[in-house]
Amino acid sequence: MGTIQLTGIGRSFRNTAAVSDIDLTIERGDFVVLLGPSGCGKTTLLRMIAGLLEPTTGRIRLDGADITDLPSKKRDLAMVFQSYALYPHLSVRKNLAFPLRVQKISKSEIARRVQEVADSLEIGHLLDRKPKELSGGQRQRVAVGRALVRNPKAFLMDEPLSNLDAKLRTQTRHELTALHQRLGATFVYVTHDQVEAMTMATKIVVLNAGRIEQYGTPEEVYDRPESVFVAGFLGSPAMNLLDARVTTIDGTVAVTADGVAGDLWPGTTDDLDVVLGIRPEHLAVTRGPIDGSGITLVGRVDIVENLGGEQILTCSTGAGRVHVRTSRDVVCTRGDEVTLHADASHAHLFERSSGRRLEWVDEPAPAPAIDRTVALAP
Repeated sequence: MGTIQLTGIGRSFRNTAAVSDIDLTIERGDFVVLLGPSGCGKTTLLRMIAGLLEPTTGRIRLDGADITDLPSKKRDLAMVFQSYALYPHLSVRKNLAFPLRVQKISKSEIARRVQEVADSLEIGHLLDRKPKELSGGQRQRVAVGRALVRNPKAFLMDEPLSNLDAKLRTQTRHELTALHQRLGATFVYVTHDQVEAMTMATKIVVLNAGRIEQYGTPEEVYDRPESVFVAGFLGSPAMNLLDARVTTIDGTVAVTADGVAGDLWPGTTDDLDVVLGIRPEHLAVTRGPIDGSGITLVGRVDIVENLGGEQILTCSTGAGRVHVRTSRDVVCTRGDEVTLHADASHAHLFERSSGRRLEWVDEPAPAPAIDRTVALAP
């Protein structure tokens, strides 16, 4: 199985809350990434699931059984640490076999499982080496293998790729994704790297100051962020966020700010201070008149960053600085005056006071009149 349920989980250190009131259900077979900046509580939360920290409040259940008070060795969960935590004096074979020896499994079964895991991770040729003789990527595979060999109900991973170089990190990321797909097991994975989260996860938990900001699929979290924090955290460059005001102009809901104007959709609304969000890839540099509704920004190019296949423009507008992700076919140089445009469907609105997402709800259509005429029988 491998369903993990957290109810009201909290942890405080000297009256400082590191994690507060977490309610979360991780379904069997999900690859759930705990994502957030340093100090947001993601590792603390993972360590409480593993049994390495006691929660101050709340309960933890694994497949319906309460494991809150169980020691870590009895939780049937396998942990992969950032530092690998391999025994330096033991060979790879003995490192892999160690958790099985603790469980007093027969030597023949240990040998079978070790060889099976080593073959699946392509480290069979390393079994007689010591950790100091391995590369960072090989050590990481051994650490994962030591977790795999136990056949636990879920795998817990605390930033396992952070010690690898960029190329090896990408390769190992692909290997972990393939491993999850092959095993169909439950993975809970901590990272601050949004690329890892977006490419590996089936679900993402975005944490901020010890609380859950949003929980959903990578597509949901990226395309429909529930708060200004999520919008500004995900994406590289992150979503452009500008203070603006929503109002009604000639029967159309419109957004206005210094150097920003646009029609959003037909309707009426009360005036409201908002944060307008637009992803860099949804802004286009325009050269001629703009037809139809949408958001228009007028600004000046400050920086042009050549990324090879594309470029990032950093532009100043009256409402603030924005980034534009565009093709290198769009020729711009520093100091150019530009007009930027985004379709209204790509505009995100957040209430400025609370930072929470706003959704436009059409007024319900009036109910049709009921014909109460009764035909008389002949």
